[in-house]
Formats: sequence, structure tokens, C-alpha cells
Amino acid sequence: MDSNYSVIPGTSSIELQFHDKNKSATSPSKTKGLYNEEDYALEEFDELPLILGSDSGSKDVGSGVLGAVFNLATSIIGAGIMALPATMKVLGVAFGLFSIILMGILSEISIELLVRFSVICKSSSYGDVVESALGRVARVVSEICIIINNAGILVVYLIIIGDVMSGSSEHVGVFQQLLGHGLWDHRKLVILIVLVVFLAPLCALEKIDSLSLTSAASVALAVVFVVASCVIAFIKLLEGSIKSPRMGPDFGSKTAILDLLVVIPIMTNAYVCHFNVQPIYNELKGRSPQKMNQVGRLTTVLCVLVYASTAVSGYLLFGDDTESDVLTNFDENLGIRFSSILNYVIRIGYVLHLVLVFPVIHFSLRQTVNTLICKSSVPQSRKRTLALTVVLLGIIYFGSTMIPNIWVAFKFTGATTGLSLGFIFPSLISLRLDRQGKNLGHGARILLWLMLVLAGVVSIVGVVGNIYSLKNQSD
Repeated sequence: MDSNYSVIPGTSSIELQFHDKNKSATSPSKTKGLYNEEDYALEEFDELPLILGSDSGSKDVGSGVLGAVFNLATSIIGAGIMALPATMKVLGVAFGLFSIILMGILSEISIELLVRFSVICKSSSYGDVVESALGRVARVVSEICIIINNAGILVVYLIIIGDVMSGSSEHVGVFQQLLGHGLWDHRKLVILIVLVVFLAPLCALEKIDSLSLTSAASVALAVVFVVASCVIAFIKLLEGSIKSPRMGPDFGSKTAILDLLVVIPIMTNAYVCHFNVQPIYNELKGRSPQKMNQVGRLTTVLCVLVYASTAVSGYLLFGDDTESDVLTNFDENLGIRFSSILNYVIRIGYVLHLVLVFPVIHFSLRQTVNTLICKSSVPQSRKRTLALTVVLLGIIYFGSTMIPNIWVAFKFTGATTGLSLGFIFPSLISLRLDRQGKNLGHGARILLWLMLVLAGVVSIVGVVGNIYSLKNQSD
């Protein structure tokens, strides 16, 4: 920035402060961990909210740490959890667990860097911090990535809800098993009813902290699914009916290698929640970068445990028969007592989980669309909020009725928009601002370059693998 002063809105309770750049540039600094300790501990940055205004100036309102953890975890744990057992089948147990832990750590580092530079740049959204570091064009690209990524995720949610409740060519729906044939066999009708009755009221809420309770419930439902899967796997393990799992990738065939290329983007995409970091930080009670880092670390630990348990138990249960959507495997006899009851609990519980996750992802989508169209991250009126919500839900519903197969699209978004939002943009932001005097430690620079190179390689490999896979299927 050319000026040492920042423009603060007149309604803000924050005083205009002078920041001496030369002082930070010439003072000796000590490196601790990823950041230079002196630079990271600047009190003026610790106390600033990301959104400067009359409402955001009050730090005594908003959600607590647990509410923020649930909201952030809800942004992460979604449809991708059902693909992890299939990725474990391809990667093997040992390499799969290593990948889950590694991606969790890298994602948490990128979140902390994003929070740090968002506060320094006084950014109100993901697009704001991208523009501060990389320019207007990069901001537009990042916002388009958020829109495509989030809209694609929500379309996937609706398709899975319809398939689970109404059935598909692969498995019988819950309604058909319980009630026989009827109107509920029409997937489009069931999706429309769920959208209007359950999802629309939640999506119409204006603040993300209003979703703290639903986010907590969604995380609880995900835990129920994980516990049920682990209990079933443990029982079958005691009975000796589980085959020895493969510990590493299978390089024995061309198909196996192609599968390996395709599932890597799904694993890297599993922790992408960066577009919701700023809204959650803005509404965090007593907000500070340190407190948000605590939220990020707790969320990462929770998600690593949920992902690892789901992936291992699902792979142990179904072995080489594990489907791309492991939920498909739960419509058959599991070979234990109360198998049918457990199948209903797992599938219905997962549908409820998606219903509660849906509005959290939609919140970020609506905010980004409003920013791109109206140059404001928050709609100026309640009518605009409702109108934008209705339009977005209509487009998402249309997409869910037109796309028959979710997995190719899911892998493509993971290899492109997911990697861009989770790793490429945060790395570029940090490296660019580091050149402008916001000093990072030497180890942080090396790690950021590794993340950037890794994301680029995985993106290229994933896209090429998906194209080659589609070509083989067409042949």
C-alpha cells in the first residue's frame, strides 16, 4: 500500500492508527515456527476484526469457539466423507492414513496463514485478501472458483439425498424399502420437497453464527455414522469375516494406476473450507488470530479422526467391493444382527447430515455471488438476501436434476477449484505479501513453495487422469 493510513468507516469504533513500516522492516526479528514472532504478535492486528463496521466492532457478540469449530467442521465434512473408503481401497490403509493426516496438517497451515494475512490486510472475505495480495483479476478468478466449487458441492448433496431416499439404478431407496412404490420413487420430486421444506428456511438466515446449533447437530450425525461403521467393522473383525486389507497402492495394472491418479484430488480436496474462514472469524466472540487458530486446530483434529475412522472402517467392511459412494454398500445385508436397522440409521443419518451441512456451504456461495455482482459481501437488504437465496437454490435444483452422475464432476472440482481455494491461492497470497515486508520464516517459505508445487502437480495429474478415464469409458 502507498499510504501508511487505512480508511476506517465513520461508524466504526476503531481509532485511526499509524503503522510505521520502517520499524518492522529494520527491527531484528526472531523466527519461531512458521512466522516471525515479532510480526505475528502485533497487537493492532490481533484486535482488528476482518469486517470493519458498527456491528463487527463489538467483540462480545457472536459464536464461541465450539460454535465456530462446528461451523468450520461442517464446511469440511460433507459428501467427500463417503468417497474416502473408496480412496482407501486405492491407496491402501497405511498410505491412505498418511495422506489424510498430511492433508489435514497442510490445510491447517494454509488456514492460519489466510487468517493472518486477512487481518493484516483488513479483508472481509476470501476475495478481499486475494485482491490485496494478487490484484483484482485474481480476486475475480478466486470468486468464480468459490462459486463453482460450492455450487457443485450443493448439487452433489441434492443428488445424494435423492438417491438415498428415492433410490437409483445402483441401489434401492429408503422410501421404497419402508413404504413400497409411490410418488416418492420420483427423485426430482423428493429433492424439491426437501429443498423447499427443510433447506430453504435454513439458507434464508442472514448470519452464519445462526447455524451453530445445526452445525453441531450435523457434526453429531457424522459422528453417529462413524461410530456405527466402526462398531460394525469391529464386530465383523472379531468374527473373522474381514479379509486382510491392502496396506499400499496397487501398481499391478493400468486400471489401478489410473484409479490412483483420479482419487488423489479427492484426498487433497477433503479439507477445503477456506472460503468460510473469514465469515466464521467475523462472527467469533472475542475474535483474534490466536483464537481463530485454536478453532482451526480443533477442527482439523476432529476432521482427521472422523475421516480416518470412516475410511478405515468402510474399507475393512467392504474391501475391494467398496463403491465410490460407500453409502451404496449399506443397502445390503451386512452379515450381523440388526443389519437392516443399522442400514436405515446410517443412510437416514447421513441424509440429515447433508441437510444440515447444506446451508453453511450455501452461505459462502451467496456471499461470494453478492460480492461479485454488487461489490458487497453482505446483501444490503433482507429482500435482496431472500431473492438471491431463491435464485441460487433454483439453479442448484436445476443442476441436480440434469446431472446423473456426481463423481466425475466431484473429481474435476477437486482437481481444479478445490486445490485452488485450499492451497494455491493461500500459498500465493502468503508469498506475495512476504515480498511486501510481512516477513515469514525461512521454513515457512520452503513449505509454501512445496504446497504450491504439490497442488499444481496434483491438479494437472487429476485433470489428465479424469480426461483419460472418461475417454476409456467412452471407448
